[in-house]
Amino acid sequence: MPDQLLARVEACYQQAERFFTRSFARPSVSLRLRGLKAGVAHLQENHLRFNAQLYRENRVHFLQQTVAHEVAHLIAHQLYGASIRPHGPQWQAIMTRVYGLPAERCHHYAVKRPQRVHYLYRCACPDGQFPFTARRHALVLEGRRYLCRRCRTALTFSGECNNTTD
Repeated sequence: MPDQLLARVEACYQQAERFFTRSFARPSVSLRLRGLKAGVAHLQENHLRFNAQLYRENRVHFLQQTVAHEVAHLIAHQLYGASIRPHGPQWQAIMTRVYGLPAERCHHYAVKRPQRVHYLYRCACPDGQFPFTARRHALVLEGRRYLCRRCRTALTFSGECNNTTD
């Protein structure tokens, strides 16, 4: 776990404790989040998960904004309970009044989508070529059959194609 990330989480908690003149239980923290989200606060578990790739690529803003954003969720939960809206007025007040940051709901980091492998299937038609996702290909391997709508023949595997991004 990067020291800067943990130090920023701790700094956010100390700032909230000074503001509210009370202590807050510290969360567990991990960098085991992938995909589009920069961070997630698990309220019941008092746990923060951050996206390691987005942290590496946007370190300064991530430490300033994203860490405070997720800590604010846990602080709001400890103060007001589970009945508040995730980005409601209580959370917004913590972001603006406690941390002096904009109460932005979403990040604006560039997220690189992974290149996906497609599996090509063919039928008897001259131009009958169909790219299958990994999930659909797995279903075929489990015994599912797909038919061409035009020629009504079973689609058969003809090879992998990994030059697409969807």
